[in-house]
Amino acid sequence: MKTSAAYLLLLLSTFCLTALRPAPTPDETAVTKAAEQLRLAMLDPTKAALMALTAPELSYGHSAGNIETQTEFVNALVSGTSDFVSIDLSNQTVAVVDNTAMIRHVLVGQIVNKGVPSTMKLSVLQVWLKRKGNWVLLARQATKLPQ
Repeated sequence: MKTSAAYLLLLLSTFCLTALRPAPTPDETAVTKAAEQLRLAMLDPTKAALMALTAPELSYGHSAGNIETQTEFVNALVSGTSDFVSIDLSNQTVAVVDNTAMIRHVLVGQIVNKGVPSTMKLSVLQVWLKRKGNWVLLARQATKLPQ
């Protein structure tokens, strides 16, 4: 009987914690959708999609320290210089403040960069800006995590 009561208490606690978690705001939902669209565009890149999802002022920081502009970022993907085979995201958090959003996640992926395949595990911070009703990536910085 004690086991059943403990199990019931655990279920009730889990339900209460889940129920207390606020639903995402419309902006949180929209920026999360934009981030997913960017992930998909990086896997199957087109110039139009990547340009629409990034700001002209983009600062795209890589874990090795190099930083790309919007043009450099888009060209590397569209030309195949950087070819993502897979991108899996986990532990994502989203915070929106006015017209700015911060997204943090862990990225695990496979890439072929200048013909050299590699696996990556990164901690990523993205900064998104809401312009004319659309969310665009303004900045991104990654750091390497242990594999």
